[in-house]
Amino acid sequence: MEMHQVRYFLAVAQLLNFTRAAEECNVTQPSLTRAIKQLEAELGGDLFRRERPAAQLTELGQRMHPLLKQCFDAAAGARSLASSFKSGEVGALRVALTHSIDLALLIPHLNEIRRQFNQLEFRFLRGTSREVGEFLKKGEAELGIAAEIDEAWERLDAWPLFTESFELVFGDGHRLAGRSSIELDDLRSEQLLSRTFCEHSRRISASLREHGIEHGHEISSERDLIELVEADIGVAMMPHTSPLPQTLTRAAVAGLDARRTVSLYGVAGRQRTAVASAVMRMLRGADWREIAG
Repeated sequence: MEMHQVRYFLAVAQLLNFTRAAEECNVTQPSLTRAIKQLEAELGGDLFRRERPAAQLTELGQRMHPLLKQCFDAAAGARSLASSFKSGEVGALRVALTHSIDLALLIPHLNEIRRQFNQLEFRFLRGTSREVGEFLKKGEAELGIAAEIDEAWERLDAWPLFTESFELVFGDGHRLAGRSSIELDDLRSEQLLSRTFCEHSRRISASLREHGIEHGHEISSERDLIELVEADIGVAMMPHTSPLPQTLTRAAVAGLDARRTVSLYGVAGRQRTAVASAVMRMLRGADWREIAG
């Protein structure tokens, strides 16, 4: 399979016309038709129904379209990255994260991408789930990372990275310290701190209320929450990937189904920089199992 065959296929799939696709690809129609026939021979079936006035994708063509487009986009991104590296281009990466996502999750991948560019500029934006959606929509960020984005927009693509559980966090001197699993009844006498900056805070609060457990305090920053838990003013439900100081410990809560899926977000159809394309491939191809627990 040659990349020019894939490019011709994508052009016909978009325009549904062999003549116009040939003009778009700056080749003669016989050359384009011959290349697509060769591709069909390799794939073992017709990709188009040659109808007038417009060509139509066959079932095989419909199934192959997203795969071939992904293949073509990946090759284009690789060429762009190689060209940028060779020319010593200054790379730029603009990423929006919700307040509940730990930046440390990206550090290994950022270090890897730094080795591929002579110069690299990072811009990290923080916000609520709605604000991250707006950053992407307005083009202020190329990529977004969140457990959930509060933005109903048809051009917003999402790729799940990993799913993790929420765990109870408390001080080393707390009465529950030393226990690997906590019962729901153990929480009834506790002051629970609600992480209002987390996309899933309302969902977790609602789940706890179903068991007759109410949150005691609302906290709007991770740093404040950590300090309150260290001072034994309360306990908190936090994601497994949230970093903790050595003064705190975590344990699962039996009978409480509290999980979140962290996803990578991008805008469909919008051209990305070589850096963003490379980071996207790294994140989607990473093995997150050890991190997510």
